[in-house]
Amino acid sequence: MFFAVSLLLCTGISSSAGFWCSSIPGNLIQIDAGAGEVYGVNSDDEIFRWVNNGWQKIPGELTHVSVGPAGVWGVNRENQIFKFQNNDWMLVSGLLKQVDAGGNRFLGGVNEEDRVFCLKQRYTISGSPDTPWSLLDGSIDYYSCGLWGCWGVNSAGMIFFRKGVSSLSCQGTQWQRIDGTLMKIEVGTDGSVYGVNVEGIAFRRVGISGSNPTGTDWTNLGLWFSVKHITYDNGKVWLITDNDNIVQCN
Repeated sequence: MFFAVSLLLCTGISSSAGFWCSSIPGNLIQIDAGAGEVYGVNSDDEIFRWVNNGWQKIPGELTHVSVGPAGVWGVNRENQIFKFQNNDWMLVSGLLKQVDAGGNRFLGGVNEEDRVFCLKQRYTISGSPDTPWSLLDGSIDYYSCGLWGCWGVNSAGMIFFRKGVSSLSCQGTQWQRIDGTLMKIEVGTDGSVYGVNVEGIAFRRVGISGSNPTGTDWTNLGLWFSVKHITYDNGKVWLITDNDNIVQCN
């Protein structure tokens, strides 16, 4: 889980948008940053947490992990769902292939049939393994939530924003189609939105605010390497390359 660290310069789409990227030791297939923490999993289902500029291995086996205001959650190869509680993984009810803890203490997730679910705030903080999931309409392959709402992409790469989502009503009301196509989308704790398309190009949604939660346009980050996963928190963009290498950009 180690490779040499090198310092790289990433240049954004405009000449004034340059930012620095550095290689991070290790190899991961998925990474998630939120609420000041970063977690990831590798191809052996091992779980890691970024602590003091290094990876700390966490006991357990997961294929996907998420961290945010709702806590730390993950799923394994059998689609079983776990919450990290008292330094251990607590198995909870339900089956999902992907979870997201970035909402206002509520949880979102998608199952193998691309059906979308959410778990209300009172259940994410209850500490109980009994998790009554609420079903949303529609079909989504990947779902992520943040300060201003939830976003998803379907199996065809179409992008959607879930309107009406709040801490008291995680189901929301309806889907709004957003321009562009992506294969993965991640919403930061602060409401920022990043995504990766099928060609491995990374994008950021611009113009997002409380009054305009869907933003105005997609900006190409201008990276010269291909990306398969992206996440953002506290001013740092974390990326996984096609070779499972980890890159952090400021």
